[in-house]
Amino acid sequence: MRYIKKRLLMLVFLFSFLVGSAFVVSCNDSTSPENGSGEIKLIMVDSPADYNQVNIVVTRVEIHKTDTDESSGWFVINDISATYDLLTLRNGASTVLGTAKLDAGHYSQIRLVIGAGSNVVVGGITHPLEIPSGEESGMKLNHAFEIQPGLLYELILDFDAERSIVLTGSGKYLLKPVIRVVPVVISGSVSGIINPAFAAGNVYAINGTDTAATIADPLTGSFKVMALLQQTYRVEIHATDIVYADTTFSDVTVIAQKNNDLGTINLRHK
Repeated sequence: MRYIKKRLLMLVFLFSFLVGSAFVVSCNDSTSPENGSGEIKLIMVDSPADYNQVNIVVTRVEIHKTDTDESSGWFVINDISATYDLLTLRNGASTVLGTAKLDAGHYSQIRLVIGAGSNVVVGGITHPLEIPSGEESGMKLNHAFEIQPGLLYELILDFDAERSIVLTGSGKYLLKPVIRVVPVVISGSVSGIINPAFAAGNVYAINGTDTAATIADPLTGSFKVMALLQQTYRVEIHATDIVYADTTFSDVTVIAQKNNDLGTINLRHK
């Protein structure tokens, strides 16, 4: 009987040891978000452009890790092809280009692969967008950032459609993307409502040579300029009706992750 009790005690001890070991191993698993990986989220918005539509087909989104070679250091964030009309992504509207878990560490580039079928609509006529090298090597955006374990890193890609499309002498439309890359954690926004709405036009937030813009909604007069770094701006409202004067606000402060609401802005007659 004493021998049997001794054997049982040994088995209980062995079982407890194995369970404890398994627990230690699971807690040190490098794939766990709390220990070895974080998450990235890419959000796209757009600045105004004088077109009816700007339709971009994004077939793949990738991120490049620092200190890796050019061919193998890319990590796919999204490989589901989708078409985006850039001109709908303004005044607070946005779209998610992709989210994914990434190993903790430093990253240096974002690559957008633009596919066939991208086009621009001008005066109701659709024109194909030619994409120099876009379908092969993709559009590369240099932006250094760090993914930290267990944390979400959000980036806004502010697509400037007006400056991104080039009309050649032969009547072809080329896509040469001009995109601002702004971390959400250090950016904010400015909004307001312009009265009368039918006279509301372009709204610019200007700091030195840095300018972000949007077009106020012609039905409601509302606007929202997004992806603004935390600093002070001059906000200019350009009326579309020549009866009304342009309006300027100096020293408009933007605070990270907050919106500065300018309220209702009544345009003055000239």
